[in-house]
Amino acid sequence: MSVLFTFPGQGAQRTGMLHALPEHPEAMHALDEASETLGYDALSLDDANALRSTVAVQLCLLIAGVAHARVVCAHGHAPDIVTGLSIGAYPAAVIAGALDYADAVRLVSLRGQLMERAFPHGYGMTVIVGMTQRTLERLLMEVNSAAMPVFLANINAQTQMVVAGSDAAMQRLATLALERGAQRCERLDVAVPSHCALLDAPAAALADAFGRVAVRAPRIVYLSSSMARPLFDGPRIAADLAGNMARQVRWHDTVRLAWERGARLAVEMPPANVLTRLSSAIFTEGIAVSCSETALPDVGALIERERLSE
Repeated sequence: MSVLFTFPGQGAQRTGMLHALPEHPEAMHALDEASETLGYDALSLDDANALRSTVAVQLCLLIAGVAHARVVCAHGHAPDIVTGLSIGAYPAAVIAGALDYADAVRLVSLRGQLMERAFPHGYGMTVIVGMTQRTLERLLMEVNSAAMPVFLANINAQTQMVVAGSDAAMQRLATLALERGAQRCERLDVAVPSHCALLDAPAAALADAFGRVAVRAPRIVYLSSSMARPLFDGPRIAADLAGNMARQVRWHDTVRLAWERGARLAVEMPPANVLTRLSSAIFTEGIAVSCSETALPDVGALIERERLSE
């Protein structure tokens, strides 16, 4: 049996999330290395004002994910499989040994800047709960237009989807979805329209930057949540990371693939528990836990128990 580490995407951020990292040398080193790479104190990124920036949000999620995963690994509890949702793919690639952390910090900073410049306002993402993919896709055809674009961005669960697009289009879609039986429609704390064709140009610019970075074959299994498949070589992982901002997220299929590959314990890195709740629907005969809600010794005990069951 295998252990899966999952890394969350935008919307999971919390004020003070970097200040809440464990007081452990690995976490402190991750903060220091990020600060050195950025040229300013990484701890300045996690207050409420800073987190209005897509750049700060994405850097916080990268730093928190790498720092906490390194702490868990330092206690002898490394994963067998990693995957991340959207920006979460970057800390996943670092922990898999495919991407150097300093390179990830630089690339994520650029990623956020490119996304902000492309869509400084008027766009974002909305979660739709209680509607199947087929039904939602029919609604998208009714709403979508050149003037008010909206796209299916994330397939998180069988009846939980995320759409991306203009504010006006998402509001119109949410109104129709609630009229047609959706349980809930909620605007996410994401200021850009991720995981759709609107970000093709920023993704291409980021791909150019990846051409100057070494990305290696991973030491452990890296699952792409854009393709819901494992990637085994550096160039494909580089392309996956560069392009994932403009590609649909197939999270449900990715977690099911992890289960089919033998994962029976899913451990979500901070700062939230969204992926844990989504994983629980698939890990019905396994365990899904969040590091933000489970003490490190308890996480270690669960991983050790999983190892002994192999």
